[in-house]
Amino acid sequence: MRNGLYKVEVTSGRGFGRGVVVARDGRVFGGNGGYAFAGGAVGSSEEPGFEIATVRRNIGGDYRPIDGVAPFVLQGQRDATGYRLAGNTPLLGGEVTAVMSALSEDAAPPARPSGPDGIVNGLYSLTIRMLDGIDGGNTGLMLLHDGSIRGGDAYFAYLGAYESAGGRWKGELINHEHTPSQGERPVFGGKEVGIGFSGTYDVHGAIGEATALAGKRSIRFHAVLRKLVTI
Repeated sequence: MRNGLYKVEVTSGRGFGRGVVVARDGRVFGGNGGYAFAGGAVGSSEEPGFEIATVRRNIGGDYRPIDGVAPFVLQGQRDATGYRLAGNTPLLGGEVTAVMSALSEDAAPPARPSGPDGIVNGLYSLTIRMLDGIDGGNTGLMLLHDGSIRGGDAYFAYLGAYESAGGRWKGELINHEHTPSQGERPVFGGKEVGIGFSGTYDVHGAIGEATALAGKRSIRFHAVLRKLVTI
C-alpha cells in the first residue's frame, strides 16, 4: 500500500462512518473522533489490503481498547484515486466495505528535525477546547513521525510539521476540509485554516496552546494529545 494520507468511508451492518487513514512503511493508522485503529498492510500491489490488529473506542475523550476484537482483514483493489476494500468482522456487524481516497499533501510544510529526546513517533488522539469564550471543541487523530504530522477526523485532514527537544515542542498545521461539514464545525468549516502551536510533551503525550487563522479571524485553543500506539 502506498504511503500517504487518505479519506476513508466505511459501510457496514452498523451503518456508515468516515475518517482518515495514514499508510506509512507497511503500517496503517487511522480513525476519527469516535474510533482509532492500527494495523499492517497485506496482500500485493494487485490485491492490496490491510489487517486491523488494534481498535479503540473514544469514551469521554479517552480512547480505550475494545476487548475481545479479533484481528480482521480488509482487502480489495487499487483504483485511480485510492483503494476499494472489503472484509468481515463481528465488530461492525459482519460485511464491511471501505473506500479509501488519496488526499493531496502538496500543502504540507516540510518535516522539521528534532532532538534525540524528541516526542515519540506514534498515533495520538487529539482533543481541542476553544478559548476566549468560544464554545466548542473537537476530537481527532494525529500520526507524529520524524517531524511530520498527518491525521484528521470525519471532516478534516491535518497536514503539519513540528520540532521537539527537551520536553518542549512547536510547529505548524494546515486544517483542510476533506468532506463538507454541513455546519457541524462552523469555526473551521469551508476554510483552509493555518495553525501555529507550542507546548510541552512527555512519554504519554503532549499539550499545547494554538492559534488558528480562519480567514480574517484569529482563534485560540488548547490541545491535548495522548499516545495510543508507538511506531
